[in-house]
Amino acid sequence: MKKHRITKLLTAVLASASLFTFGSSVNSSHTTVHAVSVKSLPKLNYSGKDIVTVNGNKPSFSKATKSKKNGPWQKYSNLDYLNRAHAANALLNSKLMPRSQREPLYVNPTGWHNKRIASGWLYNRCHLIGYQLTGQNNNLKNLITGTRQLNDPDMLKYENRVADYIKASGKHYIRYRVTPIWRGNELLARGVQMEAQSIGDNSVHFNVFIFNVQPGVKLNYKDGTSRVVNTTTHKKATDIGVKKNNVQRIKKTRTVHHVRGTVSTAKHRVVGNKKSKIYHVMDGANYHISKANAVYFPSEAAAKAAGYRKSLR
Repeated sequence: MKKHRITKLLTAVLASASLFTFGSSVNSSHTTVHAVSVKSLPKLNYSGKDIVTVNGNKPSFSKATKSKKNGPWQKYSNLDYLNRAHAANALLNSKLMPRSQREPLYVNPTGWHNKRIASGWLYNRCHLIGYQLTGQNNNLKNLITGTRQLNDPDMLKYENRVADYIKASGKHYIRYRVTPIWRGNELLARGVQMEAQSIGDNSVHFNVFIFNVQPGVKLNYKDGTSRVVNTTTHKKATDIGVKKNNVQRIKKTRTVHHVRGTVSTAKHRVVGNKKSKIYHVMDGANYHISKANAVYFPSEAAAKAAGYRKSLR
């Protein structure tokens, strides 16, 4: 009888430890976790980490859709009754990649209530399958309203892994899917699930969920409106006795936006993003970048020599 009681006690302790490990993994200090299932994504709340892995980082594609028999393809879901985009699927190959510069985006996805914050524009018209992969641009079936952080650097770093693999050989294929995750009838997606699997090898494979969030901003997912909640910059300025007009001046100079005279030797101003190691050719496009993360180059060649790659988003 005593032995039976000890066995039951040990079982209870182990069960408790297991539950604690599962619950704490989502809020751990790591960027990714392995305790998230696809079904849980609409109910998943942001807890400080932008990216979590889904189903142990294993993509879930059927064997039939990974076949290269009919060559590369792309398919976009129809908009729902709220005009929201859904899963975008593709079998990617270099043949699908665009051969021309991307034109400006002008269509507005659901939840589009854009505004400027300290670091630039809050929202981007965010491609599900990036332009650099298929050349899709003003296609509402392939666009959602996404924060700058969601679009670049978070989604972009995964897209670049896929693009690099495809560019390496015309024989390389990748099965790819990006699914916006909606909660109820909300017009702003909670995030996106990105899945990829290289065909014939395991060089590229991932299954991740990226939250649609922006530091210092509280988003209303119901309609896409927002409220700035981070007032640290203003408080610090007040603490050191800076006048109100100086605080406003500091806020304005945090944004870099096609400032004349920054670079004069290039045909167009070239600005690099230190976070994502991507450079942007400022030819009048409405693109913003935090001054703290900006680096200027006299030419595209100089940017490439410094290890930066051109953004196609």
